[in-house]
Amino acid sequence: MAWYEIPNTNAVSIYSALLFGVLTVVFVFRLWLKATCGKFESKVRLDGKTVLITGANSGIGKETARDLAKRGARVIMACRTMETANKARDEIIEETKNENCIVYPLDLSSFKSIREFAANVNENEERLDILIHNAGYANYLTRAVSKDGIEMTMATNHYGPFLMTHLLIDLLKKTAKKNPCRIVVVASKTHTLSYMDPNNDFHLNPVGHFPPSDLYGNSKFANILFTFELARRLAGTNITSNCLHPGVVDSGIWRNMPIPVNYVFNIFRSFLKTLEEGIQTILYVALSDEINGVTGRYFRNCRYGVPRSDVNNPDWQKALWDASRRIVKLKANDPFI
Repeated sequence: MAWYEIPNTNAVSIYSALLFGVLTVVFVFRLWLKATCGKFESKVRLDGKTVLITGANSGIGKETARDLAKRGARVIMACRTMETANKARDEIIEETKNENCIVYPLDLSSFKSIREFAANVNENEERLDILIHNAGYANYLTRAVSKDGIEMTMATNHYGPFLMTHLLIDLLKKTAKKNPCRIVVVASKTHTLSYMDPNNDFHLNPVGHFPPSDLYGNSKFANILFTFELARRLAGTNITSNCLHPGVVDSGIWRNMPIPVNYVFNIFRSFLKTLEEGIQTILYVALSDEINGVTGRYFRNCRYGVPRSDVNNPDWQKALWDASRRIVKLKANDPFI
């Protein structure tokens, strides 16, 4: 058939039916995603309580900080970029009318910055009820190294939170003498893509040998191992330690994707969770009465999730812990967990 000829009516009908079928499947799939994403509907108040959240200047960190402020919490926003952090804080205060939001500078990829941050918090804060490790770094094309000579993804996503938790644990324990406290780690389903074996890989140079595309999954695998080992070590302290997969959220974590992948990603953005949907499991793990006393668990969509089975390996959990202590160079007078 020449290009100027009218196409066969039957062919048009088939194409129309196929298109309708595809659109129907897409629509139904999107409805399913919405219906199963989970929602934390509790109106629990946080007046008189202090919550610290890292990476609170954008994305799900900022959205979580906004919700916590609405509930009356004192919100400590730990952020690297002060200009955007201050703007986020001012926006949250204006919207929630909660003046009790404060920004502390923190670069999770720098051990020096973490120590300065922790000293600042310990000196100025009387309590810490909830610690939310949210900040994340991802770079899928190139490898970057921190000021401490450590691969940037692991430095920011695992070693930084590991060190910070140690340096703030005494404040958490002080608070936990009167009220239960929670440590919440934002992990990811991408931990299932990790090729890391803590018994071997963490005894190598901390920069590691993985290609950049594997590093994010490895760091999230480490998040879960850390969470479970932390829960075991904090047993009996009135502090729980849990982690979660927030879902695939349309947030700034995608900004370092390679351009061709970014174009494809933009096509499928409608299937991703919104920021409001993405914080629901964070809120659930941080605030829900349903899981009072629950520790050492992985959550997704506001319910118990099932992580990759080998994260439950106690030998791997301890291997990562011991290697992390060496890498972050914990000092003799640092709090011991």
